[in-house]
Amino acid sequence: MITTAPSADLLKTKQHFEILDGLRGIAALAIVLFHFMEMVYPFSENFIAHGFLAVDFFFCLSGFVIAYAYDDRMVKMGMIEFLKSRLIRLHPLVILGSVLGLLAFVFDPFGNQSELYGIGKLLLIFLSSILLIPYPVIGERAFNLFGLNAPAWSLFWEYVANIIYASILYKLSRRYLFLLTIIAAVGLCYVSHKAGGSLLGGWSKDNFWDGCARISYSFLAGMLIYRSNWIIKNKLGFIGLSILLLLSFLMPYSAWNWFTEPFVVLFYFPLIVALGAGSKLTQGFKKLCQFSGNISYPLYMVHYSVMWMFLNYYTINKPGTSQLFFIITIGTILLVGLAYLVMRFYDTPVRKYLTNKRKKG
Repeated sequence: MITTAPSADLLKTKQHFEILDGLRGIAALAIVLFHFMEMVYPFSENFIAHGFLAVDFFFCLSGFVIAYAYDDRMVKMGMIEFLKSRLIRLHPLVILGSVLGLLAFVFDPFGNQSELYGIGKLLLIFLSSILLIPYPVIGERAFNLFGLNAPAWSLFWEYVANIIYASILYKLSRRYLFLLTIIAAVGLCYVSHKAGGSLLGGWSKDNFWDGCARISYSFLAGMLIYRSNWIIKNKLGFIGLSILLLLSFLMPYSAWNWFTEPFVVLFYFPLIVALGAGSKLTQGFKKLCQFSGNISYPLYMVHYSVMWMFLNYYTINKPGTSQLFFIITIGTILLVGLAYLVMRFYDTPVRKYLTNKRKKG
């Protein structure tokens, strides 16, 4: 059978919403700080205690961007070409994050948990990680779905959402999409109630299905914003919207979580996406937004390789508050630098190579 390469028009990347790109970087940075802080402080003392909600913002943004980028060309593109596009965009960093996670696990200078697992078991853990197959067997790491690179749990659900989008969602009318979004909202509230008023789950074998509820609502809500053209024109700009986004991550962890967390995910994040899509970017922040957007995914996918090492270091040495401030500040800066290097010398060249090879058929 002779196959032809997809046309250049089908593979062409649409114009970006640059402020939304910039906000994605802010959310990725919040995740990094949250993961540092959660290793040493209880939620009640964590200044960025709701940084984990950045994942729900990612999901909402993803639904909006996927609908914007592919709704009008899915019929011509087809599921296979769509999934190829998503694999090229997402999977190189899934693989690199797994490799870095394995190296950090085996050569951690502050811990020896890897010695508890034989070569065969480690190989199985690694293969499941690069193939995005949940395999929660590392008890020392709270039975994360992906013990070598914990954030990969959200990529697993992102892939599931992408497959469902290419199979069903792109065909749905706005009325049915709205109905599904309402049903997903009820499911999200149920998950929050069942978890004691928290939306923190999705990453472990004990809260696996919480991840399904989290992406179901937010991805659908993002699609609905685009399909309904709920884009709010405003003059907040990148700085104003960054402040609004950060407020959701900085809100205190309290007895009101049962209300505040669902409220932020159900209403606040969709509002920020609608505002971000409708706000104008001033020229002075253009490069910052581009940089922020470009490193957001590399930062998210490679930062966790050092988090367990940081926890082991903290457990052994018990550094004081001033030392922790220095370590976390410098560590975050270095991780941003690593993300840039990964983007510049690995992710961008690999994706360019795969895209060119695909165009040539």
